[in-house]
Amino acid sequence: MNLFSIFIKGGFMMYPILLCSIIGIAVVIDRYIVLRKAKINVPAFMVRIRGLIKKKDISGAISYCMEEKSPVANIIRKGLKKFRLGHERVKEAVENAGKQEISKLERGLSVLATVSGIAPLLGFLGTVTGMITAFMTIEDLQGAANPSDLAGGIWEALTTTAFGLIVGIPALAFYNYFLNYVKKLVGDMEIVANDVVDIIQDSSGGLVEVDEEIEIDI
Repeated sequence: MNLFSIFIKGGFMMYPILLCSIIGIAVVIDRYIVLRKAKINVPAFMVRIRGLIKKKDISGAISYCMEEKSPVANIIRKGLKKFRLGHERVKEAVENAGKQEISKLERGLSVLATVSGIAPLLGFLGTVTGMITAFMTIEDLQGAANPSDLAGGIWEALTTTAFGLIVGIPALAFYNYFLNYVKKLVGDMEIVANDVVDIIQDSSGGLVEVDEEIEIDI
């Protein structure tokens, strides 16, 4: 018996589970590509940015950030565009840009979390409907049912549960992996953002003290 035959035996609830698996796979592929591109060599990036800012080459620093094309670089680029408006405007721009980049990185993760939760529940629902079918068969046969008469309902009950877990478990694993990866990227963003703001403060020779470190909530 092939996989298609097993799928058909699972009954109607197999189709929502299949839809969940397609959505989950699409989100996993999309997030993998996005997060892989978001990775950056923070020490090397900071060395280059620090040197350009200290040389007052803000346009060069902005151009370098545009070449990197990463969330960290985008945050710093938007902050540097406010360089001439003062330290506070730079800090505000960095914080706003950070929130936007985090939103982009987290996009789709809630869908993946939903898939990881709903797929097993759909499987359990299929189990319930399958058992109902089996008991209805017993009632129709007035208790004289043999195993072959109950096979259809039992097939549906076991198959939907199995497929629901097959979809839900990997979805949950990928969700936790991506969430931890995003948290790591957020940590890098905060480190770079605070360093750049401090460098701008020092290079501008301002007398205003830095209030507090930039924190980007996730």
